[in-house]
Amino acid sequence: MPERSVTAQPGIVPGSEPTAGTMFAALYGTLTPHPWRAGQQDADALFHHRCLAMGWLDDTSSGQPDSAPGLWAINDAGWQHPRGLDTGLVAWFQVEASAVAGDRPLPVQPFLRCAQDATARAGTLELSAIQILLPVHGIDPSRRPPYAPVPALRSVAWFAAGDPHAHTPVQVSVNSGQDPALAAVAAQLTDQLTRLDQTVFANVSHDSADPDTAPPPPFDDSFWSGPPLHGATLRGDLIEWTCEAIGWLAEAVADCAARLGVASPLLLTVARTTP
Repeated sequence: MPERSVTAQPGIVPGSEPTAGTMFAALYGTLTPHPWRAGQQDADALFHHRCLAMGWLDDTSSGQPDSAPGLWAINDAGWQHPRGLDTGLVAWFQVEASAVAGDRPLPVQPFLRCAQDATARAGTLELSAIQILLPVHGIDPSRRPPYAPVPALRSVAWFAAGDPHAHTPVQVSVNSGQDPALAAVAAQLTDQLTRLDQTVFANVSHDSADPDTAPPPPFDDSFWSGPPLHGATLRGDLIEWTCEAIGWLAEAVADCAARLGVASPLLLTVARTTP
């Protein structure tokens, strides 16, 4: 774990081992602190302990002889907006994702699971949106095997067993920052998501004229390829309003974008919309 500061701030952690890149998640909505909690809980510590309990933490950089590889190494986390903006952000988490295996997606589902669990330890969360920085440049489409061109498809059966009345209309903002690659393939991205054999994100459409209502990213432009200049707005029905379903969608978008030649970080924001 990095040394904690008084005010947590996103930042790049140097390392010698190859990684997929930085993943960042910001949770928006309202957080009502649990009445039995005395004072504010340390977001970084809660997140660290949850990742450790699930066996997903990579602590090989610690130098300890019994350290183990995992899905990511933790950088930092916090409750307050790192830039002091009033955007409805209630928690943020940053990790360095380990190199992605050929038949596995970026580990966004487990990442958001730990983020949600850590937040739930501090209070009751009413989630309105999640914003995720996806290291698409860490995906090599040529390494995807024929049986898993979009590895997230291997987990769709989990969602099929859920509540059939839980479908939620969402707006999905996808932005490649200064790189125009995403905007150039927005139509193809929509087509690829529609053609996938899945019902997790259905009735997909996009409109380049739609205004991007996503909140500004909670980190400065030097952190990725910002500012968010080139993007697309997708709409569709998410099978359920959960971090797992949002994580699945993020994994699928990342792989589809990589297959279309996008090789820069993507800022993805998923927000509930009124039916």
